[in-house]
Amino acid sequence: MAAETPLFITLEGGEGAGKTTQIVHLAGLLAERGVKSLLTREPGGTAIGKRIRAVLLDPDHAGMAPETELLLYMADRAEHIQTVIRPALTDGTSVLCDRFFDATIVYQGAARGLSAEWIGRLHDLLFAGLKPDLTLLLDLPPEAGLARARRQLEQGVRAGGEGRFEAESLDFHQRVRMGYLALARQEPERFRVIDAGRDEDRVRRDILAAVEMFLNRRGDKPPSN
Repeated sequence: MAAETPLFITLEGGEGAGKTTQIVHLAGLLAERGVKSLLTREPGGTAIGKRIRAVLLDPDHAGMAPETELLLYMADRAEHIQTVIRPALTDGTSVLCDRFFDATIVYQGAARGLSAEWIGRLHDLLFAGLKPDLTLLLDLPPEAGLARARRQLEQGVRAGGEGRFEAESLDFHQRVRMGYLALARQEPERFRVIDAGRDEDRVRRDILAAVEMFLNRRGDKPPSN
């Protein structure tokens, strides 16, 4: 039996956490339950968003002002919510998103030093405070995540023009991790923290178990045979 109402689930985490891989496994679980879902990402979940993503992640833009960075992410999100996320949810399709508003609080707030309160007010003003039903935080030490991410760039698994954040200092990425863990402590009902430092299959099983528990608590039962 499909979920009575569509779900909005986000995957968060630092560089190299494995979100892009694991979101596909999550879509498979929902499909088994009869839940139609849409996979998307931020930045870059729309045609306009792809152009914004290219600007944001270009290593040549290392000196971008934090305020500029924030407003570009907000512009990407405005287009994304208006043309992808809200229409899908209204149509009864669940949305699985690789990063969302929490990433802005962490990267532009905790790591860049902009006011989290001000970022939150801007989100409330522009997007009516839209939040996911469930957020899966893939957590691992930044040293390990950066090694993975940089290896993917070297091997061509990821676009070479998207390495701006991988070039940031280890201290920056430690602030990102601490920011995410702080959010998880603030909203334990919404967040599930997954140890992403283990092998891909173990991480997948932990994610699926967390989502199964969440769905069962909501009362969404798997289809009967």
